[in-house]
Amino acid sequence: MARRALKLATLATATSGIYLYVNKFLDPNDFGVVRVGRAIATVHLRSAERLRELCCANRGTFIKVGQHLGALDYLLPEEYTRTLKVLHSQAPQSTRQEIEQVIREDLGKEIKELFLSFEDTPLGAASLAQVHKAVLQDGRTVAVKIQHPKVQAQSSKDILLMEILLLVVKQIFPDFEFMWLVEEAKKNLPLELDFLNEGRNAEKVAHMFKNFDFLKVPRIYWELSTRRVLLMEFMEGGQVNDRAYMERNSIDVNEISRNLGKLYSEMIFVNGFVHCDPHPGNVLVKKCPVSGKAHIILLDHGLYQVLSESFRMDYCRLWQALIKADMKRVQKYSQRLGAGDLYPLFACMLTARSWESVNRGIDRLPVSASEDVEIRSNAAAYLPQITQLLNNVPRQMLLLLKTNDLLRGIESALNTRANASSFLNMSRCCIRAVSTYQRSKSHSLYRKAQISLTEALSLWQINLYELFLWLKGSRLGNWVIALLSRMHHSSY
Repeated sequence: MARRALKLATLATATSGIYLYVNKFLDPNDFGVVRVGRAIATVHLRSAERLRELCCANRGTFIKVGQHLGALDYLLPEEYTRTLKVLHSQAPQSTRQEIEQVIREDLGKEIKELFLSFEDTPLGAASLAQVHKAVLQDGRTVAVKIQHPKVQAQSSKDILLMEILLLVVKQIFPDFEFMWLVEEAKKNLPLELDFLNEGRNAEKVAHMFKNFDFLKVPRIYWELSTRRVLLMEFMEGGQVNDRAYMERNSIDVNEISRNLGKLYSEMIFVNGFVHCDPHPGNVLVKKCPVSGKAHIILLDHGLYQVLSESFRMDYCRLWQALIKADMKRVQKYSQRLGAGDLYPLFACMLTARSWESVNRGIDRLPVSASEDVEIRSNAAAYLPQITQLLNNVPRQMLLLLKTNDLLRGIESALNTRANASSFLNMSRCCIRAVSTYQRSKSHSLYRKAQISLTEALSLWQINLYELFLWLKGSRLGNWVIALLSRMHHSSY
């Protein structure tokens, strides 16, 4: 326990180091002959690597928090996010003996009694568990998710230590506002440690999106599942950010990006039940050999955010305002979500766009490299305001921000970021969600009919605009435009 506390003290020191730098308490010019830009990047990288090593050494809860930090692109220097992102796929593994112990304790049998074959090398190891490929006695190929044996017992102690040391840092630096990380870990970790809860989430989302033929969710085998062991249908594919894999397998990158955006828009705006860990290891793609269609395979259903109706409506209307560049409504709904006078910063965090782009319309131009650099530079300059925002917004927003960042990372890897189709899908979902809500609150048949007509017209306008974009980008469209232009000129 004392050793873990000492390690965590080092973690707190590294965290406070970030705080000192971004708040300008450390002046790089104090280091004399050191080239400031290079020195700062080197210090960040070294600190990030130490932080990653500490997370791996302490395992469990620490890796989970490290993964969360790795998704905070709008908050931390690139050296930290890039270094900590590897924790999603390169977490420490449990030994064969530890795995056998968990299976023996939870299922009451040895591995050889349950399986015809069981691969020693895990398919993947994460913060709380690892997954092995196996074949049941009846010949079914399954994925076996097994919790690391000491995670349950150690997690509450880890969170307590983390809370104490972050409180100490906060006493030294009153503006240090990272306590929300501990609060979120306290709330979410017990849910993620219960694999039966994960199985229920998987079945719920599979039923919720049963009409999406591109979505595949592994079936759960309840007879051999417990709180620490989860047996699932085995599914394989390439990671969703692996563009080379998609090209080799003739999978349309734009179709995958469009369908992933459609899925998450439905989750967030329409259903209010959101898978909050869409890092590339949890989202696979595969081309069906029979139909030739590309499937999205959604894994790891331990962490979902349930959105309240009032939050979901405000969030819908905020995104509608952002897409239309309606600044008055952006201010109104940002403030309703707790942003206060920091609503311009909140809009930039949500969209990962500059304030100039937000004002012009986020669907007008793609994200440029210079804009990305500007956003990262401003993140360091505005850290106190960002941490204030993260403390003020509803807790539901924290996981949505993390989810947004992970999805943007996928879009960046596929080079489909700020694609017009993603905004059109979001607009459709927002319109449907708001209209459904308005109908539920109306007792007048005339008013309900009016709402439905407005909804139909709005959706029709989006469909028409999408058709225009398709024609504009297609050969047929170019031919039609050229023909109309020729006819126009010949009439004079």
